[in-house]
Amino acid sequence: MANIKLKSTEDLKSWDTKELRKLRMTLKNRIEELQANSKPKEFKEGHPLKDLSVEECQSLLEKVIKAEKS
Repeated sequence: MANIKLKSTEDLKSWDTKELRKLRMTLKNRIEELQANSKPKEFKEGHPLKDLSVEECQSLLEKVIKAEKS
């Protein structure tokens, strides 16, 4: 299983395909949760999505999709 914890989202080119896929799925779920709940679940320290807003998640999702196509 791909481990995305403690990884930086600044350099997605260093991520392998399994990690990118897991990040994409996690981002989609996170966006849905942020839009549906006023108090979404908090991620633990070191998680790349900790404290990201909906807009930041959507922007990162676009970057992940581009990285997967590369």
